[in-house]
Amino acid sequence: MNFLLDTHAFLWFINGDAELSKEARDIIENSENTKFISIATFWEIAIKINIGKLQLDMPFQELEYHASINGFRLLPITFRHTNKIINLPLHHKDPFDRIIIAQASCDNLSIIGKDPYFQDYDVNMSW
Repeated sequence: MNFLLDTHAFLWFINGDAELSKEARDIIENSENTKFISIATFWEIAIKINIGKLQLDMPFQELEYHASINGFRLLPITFRHTNKIINLPLHHKDPFDRIIIAQASCDNLSIIGKDPYFQDYDVNMSW
């Protein structure tokens, strides 16, 4: 199956954080699953570091390495993804979450995350 990790799920996984559910960890660690990280995740992390809302236990540059060694594929933002946002209901206004929702919807990916707003959209969720 194909999955797209929300930002918090990615960070919790690479940090071994207990906040990540057992189900989410099992999905991520299953080599038969294809796991994606949106480029929006790295953009969100960079912005949050810049404005002081997030501190990492590692240099930002190491995130790409951790994504690579854990078998995550980088998912670019395409025109099709941005076009999807035009008609996406406004249940949630966070632009990073909205692009992840649009990407999951367009590319038939199940989102690994626990944001309660995601359930208001027509996307599959795992947590």
